[in-house]
This record gives sequence, structure tokens and C-alpha cells, in this order.
Amino acid sequence: MHTDSTFDDARFQQLVDRRSTESIKWNAYDEDVLPMWVADMDFLCPPQVIEAIQERVKHGIFGYPTEPPRLRSIIVDRLKRRYDWTIRPEWITYIPNVFSGFHLAAHAVTRPGDGVLLTTPLYFPMLLVPGNVELKGQIVELVRAEDGTYTVPMARFESAVTGRSELFILCNPHNPIGKVYTRNELEELAEVCLKHDLIICSDEIHADFLYDGRRHVPIASLSREIADRTITLMSPVKSFNVAGIPFAFAVIPNPGLREQYQGAGKGLVIHPSALGYVAAQAAFEHCDGWSADLMKVLEANRALASDFIAAEMPSVKMTPMEGTYLAWLDFRNAGMKTSPYEFLLEKARVATVDGAKFGPGGEGFVRLNMACPQSRLHEGLRRICDALT
Repeated sequence: MHTDSTFDDARFQQLVDRRSTESIKWNAYDEDVLPMWVADMDFLCPPQVIEAIQERVKHGIFGYPTEPPRLRSIIVDRLKRRYDWTIRPEWITYIPNVFSGFHLAAHAVTRPGDGVLLTTPLYFPMLLVPGNVELKGQIVELVRAEDGTYTVPMARFESAVTGRSELFILCNPHNPIGKVYTRNELEELAEVCLKHDLIICSDEIHADFLYDGRRHVPIASLSREIADRTITLMSPVKSFNVAGIPFAFAVIPNPGLREQYQGAGKGLVIHPSALGYVAAQAAFEHCDGWSADLMKVLEANRALASDFIAAEMPSVKMTPMEGTYLAWLDFRNAGMKTSPYEFLLEKARVATVDGAKFGPGGEGFVRLNMACPQSRLHEGLRRICDALT
């Protein structure tokens, strides 16, 4: 059932000029191109975060930081409150970002030539891990049903495991397809990982963006057995739109695995910046109300896109979006002679992300970022529609 697409909150409908900043999103393409590609939002971040940063900047000295003394307990409380996941403060390791986090996991638990399981279409930086860490990528393509939903083919997933497999990188919610794994699906994946002694690195950066009453289930929360072999990666940068102020953390209950992880980063991976700590604490402690309002906006945007595409672009199919704010659009029946990414950039002047970048199963698709004021989303959809007609 669609959410009312007429919801309007002025804080989220303001059109903010970002070309005058160092924004990658808004400066990567010509000025007549509408950027709907990289996953940051065109919304002002929460006022509590802005105020906390401004207050810190007033101090005027930015020396080497240490973690705020209350931050661990704030994170512990947040994970329990939002995901019913009980963790201990010492399980937390701070890292600058999730990208370095899953690379660090690979360095920590593998040797050159080992295997890493990846389920595609998948957030494309994860597909860089095999090459960057000298591993063998063991690719399992997800199965797409007629209704556009995806499932993991469990028999193929298990058959991809070899004697050299050491790591499974999970993305939940799954970027780019918008899938939110159910508890039963996670249990099936975890069972295979237990059986074959695989470490799980779970990127859960989009955990706050769920629709239709779904609740995020961290895979490490399934059991102590699973927790002991899981590295969970989380961050405020997507949830509160502070990607330019890097901050992330890994939750690693197993002390031996945690020591391996921390040791692998020595000399290479630094802690977050002073402003990263400040932004994270303010976001986690004071911004639940802002997050709830944001989800109303994203639900309305999801409804707008779904309804518009169904009515105006019948040859295009929007994958059912269970989570994230990234629409996964199927152009395979749109009669294009080039990739949909190239077509939309040239003919619609809309920048998306080419589905082929996400690995097997992504050809003929694009990923489109819908986290923007509704007028901008409508403009992007109208441009695409006009280019197709």
C-alpha cells in the first residue's frame, strides 16, 4: 500500500544550491545534468548536528581527537532501541568509513588466494575487494522473480564455497536492489557460514531506511555463535546525511576477531576526525525525531516514483523497494540500443549509476537516488519519461 505522496515538510522540500560547494554529486557532470547518482541526500542535515559542529568549531583548536566518553554508551543504547540488539561497549571499534571497514575485514581474516563470497547485483565498491586484497571473488547472482523481488539461491550460494573460502560480505539492506533480508533468510545464510567456518562482514549502513513496518535484523543478533564470527559495520553518514564528515564503527563481539581486525589496520586505518565524533554523537543522541520525519519524506518519494513509473513509463519496472533510498530501475524492455545509463545521461540529462557496475545481474538496470525534494524527483522522472517518448 502506497504512503500518501502529498506529504510536505518544508525542511525537506528546500532546494539547496550544492554546486557552489565541493559536492562530488553536483560537480561531476555538466550543469544541465540532474545528478541522481551517488548515495548522499539533497536534504539539510539535522539542525542538532549543525549546532553541535558549529559549537565545536567556535573553540578554534582542532588537535588530535580522542573518542567522546559517552559515545559508546550512546551507541549501545541506540542499537538496543532501534534493532533490539544488545551489545557491549568494548565490542565497538571506530573506523573512518565503511569502505575501509570491509576492506579491513578482508585483510584481517584472509590470505592472498583465499575466497570471498559476494552476492550480486552488489554495491560496487565491495566488488573491488578481491582485486584490492588479492582474493578470489566467488560471485553468486541473486535470483530475480517476476515481481522484481530478489532471493539468494541457497544451493548455489553453498556450492560457491570452496576449501579456500574465508569471508562472506553481506549488504543488508542490500544496495542497489533495496532488499531487506528477513530473519529466516539471514538464518539460512548464517547456517552456511557456520557449516563452512566463514567470517561474515555485514555492511548495515542503510539500516535506518526500511519501509512498510519492516524492522532491521542485524545478522550478529541471531545467536552468539553467529555473533562470534561477524563483523558488523554501521555509520551515521547515510542516516543523517553527513558523508563529508567520515565516521563509522565496527561491532565485533569476538575478542580474538576484534584483535585481528584492529591489528590489520595499524599504520593504515586511522580513527575518525574530531568533527566526525561530534557529528556522530549529536546524531545518535538527539535526532530520532528528524529521522522519523525523513522517513515520511522518503516514503512519499517512493510512492511518487512508483506511481509515476507505473502510469507514465510502462516499459520501465521499479524494483519493490523494501529499504534504502535508492531505486533499482529495470530498462531491459525499454528498447534502448545503448546502456540505460548512457541513454539517460545523453537524452534525459539525468545522471544515475550504471547497473552493470554492480556485477552480474545488473546489466540493463540503473540505480537512481530518490533522497531529494519532491519537486526535484518529479523533474528527474519527467525528464526520463520525455526521453523515452
